[in-house]
Amino acid sequence: MLRFAADENFNGNIVRILLTRLPDIDLIRIQDTALLGAEDRDVLAWCAAEGRILLSHDAATLSNFAYERTAAGLPMPGVFLADQHASARAIADDLILVATCSFPAEWAGQVWHLPL
Repeated sequence: MLRFAADENFNGNIVRILLTRLPDIDLIRIQDTALLGAEDRDVLAWCAAEGRILLSHDAATLSNFAYERTAAGLPMPGVFLADQHASARAIADDLILVATCSFPAEWAGQVWHLPL
């Protein structure tokens, strides 16, 4: 099963929907770790070390940092960038589909925008 990390600004409603509808989901919120307030590059490095796909709304900078890691040959388990204006339910539905119907290697080195 996929492992996720939600960055500290990720929509809490999406997290609640995920935890309610998929109680076994492996999801950590960055604000519940020592990374609270950390730079995006540090969060991506931690996600790589932990094998966690990062969930974020920060399309402006995060995708560039993710692709920098990939170009440098560093591990990058994947990033899902959720549209802040999209329905929380639509984002959660897509993440549930991804979490239950795919494997971690399918997302490695990639940045995807949600909803799909």
